[in-house]
Amino acid sequence: MHHFLFTFILSLWVSTGAFAQVTSYRVFFGLTTQQPRRIVLRQWQQTAQTRYLILNPQTLETAVVSLSATQVRPLPWSAVMQQVAQTPYMRALKLEQQRDYNLQDAGIERADTTERGFSLTIDLCPSIKPLTRSVFEQLIEAFEPEEKPIPVTITITGLWMENHPQDLAYLKSLVSRGDLAITWVNHSFHHRYNPQLPLPINFLLEAATNLNDEVILNEQAMLKNGLTPSVFFRFPGLVSDKAVFDRILAFGLLPIGSDAWLAKNQQPKQGSLVLIHANGNEPLGITDFINLIRAKSSFIRNKTWLLYDLPTSVAKGK
Repeated sequence: MHHFLFTFILSLWVSTGAFAQVTSYRVFFGLTTQQPRRIVLRQWQQTAQTRYLILNPQTLETAVVSLSATQVRPLPWSAVMQQVAQTPYMRALKLEQQRDYNLQDAGIERADTTERGFSLTIDLCPSIKPLTRSVFEQLIEAFEPEEKPIPVTITITGLWMENHPQDLAYLKSLVSRGDLAITWVNHSFHHRYNPQLPLPINFLLEAATNLNDEVILNEQAMLKNGLTPSVFFRFPGLVSDKAVFDRILAFGLLPIGSDAWLAKNQQPKQGSLVLIHANGNEPLGITDFINLIRAKSSFIRNKTWLLYDLPTSVAKGK
């Protein structure tokens, strides 16, 4: 009995991230010294180790690693970009630089247009309502065994993580069970929204916004909760201006938009980034999505209509 209780308390302690204090967190650019070369994006201290967030510039996958000082070569961002000039990451970054002027939906809206299916992105903005777990249950029912794990992108906010620890544990359990492969995307820490304000001064464009905090605090919250931040960022409300967009690029991040926000009746095309909200605030988009996967069930069965992993799609996109 005592052993069971101890194990339970230990697992609770680990799952709440109590062991995983993140300190001295900072933007840190460089390259790993060993082949294959990885881009270094962040550095911090955790459990008495120096840790780094690194990026594979070929696949756009990120990883958290512990490295010694000799395994990392600090470099200015401009020098990093020169070193990885011929990679899918740099191609994506250059495309982003041409898209920074839109007020809404600047960023990648569509990836590899040859795909027979799309990338599903699910936003978890701050909400007092519980996670819409039914959408994940329906996903698993619709796509397994054809796809297992099912690739899904979840854009997450710090305030949602703070208020929904059980829902976050549920999502992590779907990963550990092998049902989902989740790409975790920074969606800002606070995701402020004022329904009284017009878009050009709303969301991250609100006057008192500290953009550095919105990005960095959220990355730290993700790490404390055992999530690996991806190289992607989604603007709250999909709203940005050139100044804010370019500052996100300067963090080394790739903004993603969507050309198929289902609750707005936008229909997905091949390679679309489909957007739904599973934070309890968008029942219409969830219903539309569930109807969509039911309508496509025969195509899912014969693998002519599938969900795609976002990093791979963007890496392959032209």
